[in-house]
Amino acid sequence: MALSISAVVLLAIIVFLLVRKSGLKVGHAAICMLLGFYLASSSMGPTINQFTTSVTEMVGHIKF
Repeated sequence: MALSISAVVLLAIIVFLLVRKSGLKVGHAAICMLLGFYLASSSMGPTINQFTTSVTEMVGHIKF
């Protein structure tokens, strides 16, 4: 059975759990989100996108 989930949804769940369980402050999470937006619009954005796509494809090809 293949499970497809958006990276945004997965990261949002992780941030939610970190805020609830690990004591991550909401302000810190907001700053991390802003950093992500600024990184995406910088010249490093395409490189980061290509890297995450490659890692996702590599994990998708692992057979259990």
